Amino acid sequence: MLKGDALDLCQKEIYPYIVFLPPDEKYWVLKTVFGSEVAIDILNFSIKQKISKKIYQKDLVKTLPYSNKTVIKHLKMLTKRGILRENMEKNESSGRAVWVKYYLLSDLGKWFALLLAEKSDLTEAEKTEIFCSIFKSYVKWVKEISQKLGVSKRVIRGIFNKEMK
Repeated sequence: MLKGDALDLCQKEIYPYIVFLPPDEKYWVLKTVFGSEVAIDILNFSIKQKISKKIYQKDLVKTLPYSNKTVIKHLKMLTKRGILRENMEKNESSGRAVWVKYYLLSDLGKWFALLLAEKSDLTEAEKTEIFCSIFKSYVKWVKEISQKLGVSKRVIRGIFNKEMK
């Protein structure tokens, strides 16, 4: 019979989180995200504004309590570790064309955002997008591992079909 904290844990809703990390960089990816309040705040910013929207440095500096230099440093780290993707767009300002840098969460970045998000932070469409992305990556991973282990596709399909009934 379970008592105390163990019983409380079993009665709580548990949400399974899966994050695929590059094996040779997993330490650095995790350190980049969880070793820094700034990185967490950038991910939380992206959740609040909806995870598929562009993240502009100026909006981060305006919203977060960090200097421009600190924000840039962390944007570069998050980009280097594959959590953000960096892009450029052309904007018109006072009759001049100005190139502006923006960031988007990568699939990995969305997974980390999902770890931090509350259920109410994400729309059903965003949850569906993240779920499908995770499932696609998981299937690729299962395929690669099963090939290395010599497990046939027939066995994998059988397991899948049985669990989907």
